[in-house]
Amino acid sequence: MPSDQFLKAMNGLHKGLLKLSGGRLGWTAFEMPVLELTTTGRRSGRPRSVMLTSPLSDGGRILIVASKGGENTHPAWFLNLLENPQVTVSMKGAPGVSMIASVASRAERDRLWPVVVEEQARYGGYQENTDREIPLVLLQPGD
Repeated sequence: MPSDQFLKAMNGLHKGLLKLSGGRLGWTAFEMPVLELTTTGRRSGRPRSVMLTSPLSDGGRILIVASKGGENTHPAWFLNLLENPQVTVSMKGAPGVSMIASVASRAERDRLWPVVVEEQARYGGYQENTDREIPLVLLQPGD
């Protein structure tokens, strides 16, 4: 399973690819769209950005998976949005948009998880690697 340092390094490389290519490369990964999620650090109060994939959209909402590669702890970005669900989402060729993040309810997760795993089997493997239930997060336009 990937370490925090490895995940941070990969995130930095991904951002570097976007910058070096002038935004032409790096907006898809594993046949999924990539987005930049900016949360507010729960301890620092500063903006924190991370590049994430989105396996599907659901009724105008964007779905992201707090998998952390199957680690036994939640990713920092997930903990941040639990504290402050107001986030900014940037996607290819578009400026950042204010959104509200919410953790999928039990019923939503029960409906969406099989679709996520069918589209991207790696998430099922990540779930098998951990005892924690991997949260699904829904992003929708904010006020």
